Amino acid sequence: MKFISFLEANKKLLLKATLISLVVIFILLSLFVTFISPEYLDLHISKEIQENQTQNLDTLMIGISWLGRTPVSVVMVFLTSLVFVLFKYKKEALFILSTLLSGIVGLILKILINRPRPSQDLVVLLEKTQYQSFPSGHVLFYTTFFGALILIFLHMSKIKYSIRILLITLCLLMIFFGAFSRIYLGAHWFTDVLGGFIVGIICLFAIGSVYVKNIKVV
Repeated sequence: MKFISFLEANKKLLLKATLISLVVIFILLSLFVTFISPEYLDLHISKEIQENQTQNLDTLMIGISWLGRTPVSVVMVFLTSLVFVLFKYKKEALFILSTLLSGIVGLILKILINRPRPSQDLVVLLEKTQYQSFPSGHVLFYTTFFGALILIFLHMSKIKYSIRILLITLCLLMIFFGAFSRIYLGAHWFTDVLGGFIVGIICLFAIGSVYVKNIKVV
């Protein structure tokens, strides 16, 4: 009980400390991918993930990854926001729309860090890619978008608890398999995916804090 009371009393401080820690970790990771060859870590992880490729798994991973393509993700965000508007959840709709900002953040970071994509001589390329590699834009979007949905579902008390748990679990699975698919398809290194996840959490902190401050449990 004392520990829970401590967490409640220092919630803002702990959130700030977590956010600062994530920023520092991302900076260190950016330096790592800039100066350290992927052969020391990333290549081994890619080979482990790609050694059990099958046609059915290829199709599944391509399908999951397809949702993260820019045109598809933009449509998905707008359609999801529209659903919330139709059910008169305007703040939730705006929250979901704000996840598109993560794409701008990711593009800026890609240009600044300028890490090349995995090449065919190192991994099996099942998907043609463009732009820079770090951080993974797919994982950044999945983390921000599905993370936003998780935050919304946590505050929707009108939905049955079991249904909320199911929806949250599905969102978590999409984040995990979205990240897994990028390495499986040879589109990204593990550190690209990790970087995308970290930036996604940071973006979720930023836009999620605004959402939480302006809502009541619905």
